[in-house]
Amino acid sequence: MKYNRRDFIKTGGMVMLGSLTAPSFLGGLAQAADDKAAGISFAMNHFRVSDSDLRKTLAAALEKGGDYADLFFEHSYQNNIGLQDGAVNRAASSIDFGMGVRVLAGDQTGYAYVENITPEEMLKAARTAARIADSSLGKAPVNLTEKTVTNNYYRVQIPWDAISIQEKMPYLQVINDRIFESDSRVMKVNASLGDTTSHIFFCNSEGVTYYDYRPMVTLGAVCIMQENGRIENSYAARAYRMGAEFLTDDLIETIAKEAVEKTAILFQAIKPKGGEMPVVMGAGGSGILLHEAIGHAFEADFNRKNISIFSDQLNKKVCNEHINVVDDGTIPFNRGSVNIDDDGVEGQKTYIVRNGILASYLHDRVSAKHYGIPSTGNGRRESFRMMPIPRMRATYMEAGNVTEEEIISNVKNGIYAANFTNGQVQIGAGDFTFFVKNGYLIENGKLTQPIKDVNIIGNGPKALADILMVGNNYEMDNGTWTCGKNGQSCPVTCGMPSALVSKLTVGGES
Repeated sequence: MKYNRRDFIKTGGMVMLGSLTAPSFLGGLAQAADDKAAGISFAMNHFRVSDSDLRKTLAAALEKGGDYADLFFEHSYQNNIGLQDGAVNRAASSIDFGMGVRVLAGDQTGYAYVENITPEEMLKAARTAARIADSSLGKAPVNLTEKTVTNNYYRVQIPWDAISIQEKMPYLQVINDRIFESDSRVMKVNASLGDTTSHIFFCNSEGVTYYDYRPMVTLGAVCIMQENGRIENSYAARAYRMGAEFLTDDLIETIAKEAVEKTAILFQAIKPKGGEMPVVMGAGGSGILLHEAIGHAFEADFNRKNISIFSDQLNKKVCNEHINVVDDGTIPFNRGSVNIDDDGVEGQKTYIVRNGILASYLHDRVSAKHYGIPSTGNGRRESFRMMPIPRMRATYMEAGNVTEEEIISNVKNGIYAANFTNGQVQIGAGDFTFFVKNGYLIENGKLTQPIKDVNIIGNGPKALADILMVGNNYEMDNGTWTCGKNGQSCPVTCGMPSALVSKLTVGGES
């Protein structure tokens, strides 16, 4: 299981659609962005399918005796521009369009997809997926009814199609200029802006249908500095489910300042001595610990298959009673939020750990049925080409009741981990490793020498149990976090307050 910040300095990636017959939507985009106007009728018109087409396809999917079937339609388009050597000099666009058919029969799943949405192709996909079932008794789907979405967590003010490339370019130029103005050691800046808009239409054999308009934007900059022949680099980025209203002067200034500060500190940094020691996880990006070392182990597919080390820990104490860990799909404009997941379940806030007790796994439709409980809205997929599986959304630890200064003062010799870049975990055993880009030594209860390029190694359940103190400074890291699982990538976020782990293995100088 790997987890990293997706490289946002892209140089291409154009997707050719071949015979794809994607409809034009420019005239209806403003209407689609307004959830009061968008619905089943808009979605069926957008994907050029009728109520009869949907019902026939669902009937074909169940004609071999499947228990359940759903159809997932997607039309996504992405635009990227990049700056290098002081000028915006690259741009790329891609379109993805198609639909997938899923059939559930007991514990088995059949899945097929098409990139050309016609009644004939849809029926072929449905009958391919239906072969997972071996009963001759078909099940007729009920009439389709629209699912009412009570909340829109990412309402768009300015659709990305309303903004031209020429209008986006100055924002990257300003980031470039601000970074160069901030420090004479700056020798190079790479910056990029990417926006994605997805139209999602879903219907299933239980009669649930919904339409979701999903925006996404990422803006980031890499700062490269040189001092006395030594070169260092770091980056800053932000990602949200927002429209072009995302682009503000304050955001540009924040990213430029952060990129410079995170790079400049590296000239003072050393590699610490390695060994087992206390580690203070800084607020924000340290949430990777929750996501990678703990969160994956709480995903219900790993637990129903008895792969996760937490498979027999539900409703048992797993850590300090003051710790609460949440996976939340309802944070406004958050990169990991979902109005409705890819299983047809509304986004919700789920306590994974409450008062130190393992309160819930993260469920999709399949695992929820296995456990006999409602889904937690964690059924997510990368695209229409893949079936949904339990995935995290925004995973974070709630704030505690001490200050960060109090936490640091309780450490005689250890490290403070400030910024992470990636991590990896073995789900079964829970063993993990993280790469810390930078942080500080802690000596006699105080932050002293900056450090960099440190590996932290430990075990997820043990690290969770070894958290002794939790700060009152909760922070969400709204960077470009992307999670990989089973060959699928999904946008996520993570966050936490500062926290003291009594001991972890730190890989540094011998």
